[in-house]
Amino acid sequence: MNLQEYINNIHDGKVDWFVSECNSYYHMSRINKIIDIKEYLNGSHSILNRPAEKWNGKTFEPRRIVLQYAKTVLNFSTSYLLKNPVTISGQEADVKVMKQIYKQGKFNRTDLDIMDKMVKYGAVYEYCFIDRDGKIKSKLINPEDSYPIYNEQGQMICFLEHYTTDYNVSYYNIFTDSTVQKWTNAGGDLNFLGEFHNPSGLPVVYKNLNEMDNTAGRSDLEDFINIIDNMEDLISKYTDSIYKFLNPIPIVIGQKLNIKNNQGEIPTNLVGIGLNLDDGSDMKFVHGQLDFESFESVWKVLKQALLDVSNTPAVSMNNTDISNLSEVSIKLLFSLADIKAGLNERYIREGFEQRFNKIEKLLKLQGIEIDSDDIEIVFQYARPLNESDIIDNIKTLRELGVMSLQSSIENCPMIYDIGSEMERLGKENVNNYNRNIVKES
Repeated sequence: MNLQEYINNIHDGKVDWFVSECNSYYHMSRINKIIDIKEYLNGSHSILNRPAEKWNGKTFEPRRIVLQYAKTVLNFSTSYLLKNPVTISGQEADVKVMKQIYKQGKFNRTDLDIMDKMVKYGAVYEYCFIDRDGKIKSKLINPEDSYPIYNEQGQMICFLEHYTTDYNVSYYNIFTDSTVQKWTNAGGDLNFLGEFHNPSGLPVVYKNLNEMDNTAGRSDLEDFINIIDNMEDLISKYTDSIYKFLNPIPIVIGQKLNIKNNQGEIPTNLVGIGLNLDDGSDMKFVHGQLDFESFESVWKVLKQALLDVSNTPAVSMNNTDISNLSEVSIKLLFSLADIKAGLNERYIREGFEQRFNKIEKLLKLQGIEIDSDDIEIVFQYARPLNESDIIDNIKTLRELGVMSLQSSIENCPMIYDIGSEMERLGKENVNNYNRNIVKES
C-alpha cells in the first residue's frame, strides 16, 4: 500500500486527510502517554494527589515526598552508552569525510539527545538536510510532534510533524520520500504554504523494542514507575507517622479523678503544672512505637527492585561499599549495565545506519562519493576501568608479539579516536625515520 492508497482507504481521499490522521485514537493515545511521561519527569507524581486527612479533630496536610529516581536511572542509561563520543571506523577516505560532517553538524551532541529521548519516550525521529552554508545537519523532531504512518507491511510511507504554537496556530509538515508539504490553519482556515524537494527522504527512526507494537517504541520508565510510586508512598507515610506519634497521650491508671467544675481534670498543658492523684493511681504519657526496622526492610527491597528492573548497578547509586576492585570485579558489578547498553546500542545503531545512508545521498548532491555500508560505529561504554591493569596487559602482549599496534590502541582506555591516533603515529614514524637519515648523513 502506498501513500495515496492509504489516503483513499483510510481518509476517503480528503485533501485535509493529515488533520484527521493526527486526531486518530491511535496517535492521540500515544501522544497522551508521552505527555504524561514529560509531566512525570517534570515532577508531577501521583504522590502529590494524596488527599488531606482528618487527625485528632483537625485537618492534617500529609507529607508528599517526591523522589526523582527516574531521572537518575534514565540519565545513567544515556551516559553509560554515549558519555564517550562514538568512534567512526572504516575506509580512511570515507571516515575522514564522515568525521568532518560530524564536527560541522554537531552530531555527537545530537547523539546524546537521541539516546535521551529514546530511553524516556521509546522513540525519536531525525531529519537530515543541507543548510544554506552547504553543511549537512540534522533536526530532531520531538516525540509528541511525530506521527509516523506505516503500511500493512510495517514500512513507513509518510511522516507527519504536527505542532501548535502559543497563539493556538497549528502547523503540519508532511514528509514523503521526495517532497515536504507545509500546511497551517493560521487565520482560521487550512492554508497550503508550499511543497519543497526532499533529497534525504523520510526521517530516521530511532526506537527501542515494544512487545505490543513493532512500529513504536516503549519508554524505559514504564518498567519501574510503579516501584518509585510505592517508594514515595512509603516514605511519605512513614514521615507522617513520626510527626503524629511525637504528640503523646496522657493515661491515668487507677481510680477515676473526681471532676467537678473543671477541677481535677487533666490540663491540656502539663508543663510546670502539678497533678494530684488518688492513692494507688499512676499517670504516664503513652505514644505509638515506630517500627523503623520494617520500614528499612521494605525500603531496601523496593530500592533493590528498582535497580534490578532498570539494570542499574547498585554501586552507581551509592548502594554498595567498594574498595580495591580488580578489572574482573568491576565488570561483574556492571554486567547488567553492559547488557542494557548492548540492547540500546543495537537500537541506536539501526538508526545510525539509516542516517549514514541519507548522508550518502546528500553528499552525492555535492559531488562527494562515499560508501556508507563500509562505515562502522564503535561505542565506548562509560564503565569504570582499572587502567593500570589494562595497560600492563597490553604492554605484555605487545612484548610477546601477539598483539598488533592497532589492536593495542583499540583496547587502550585513554584513546577514543582510533583512526586519528593511527594517523598521528604514522606521521611520527615518518618524521623519526627522516631524522635518523639526516643524522646518518
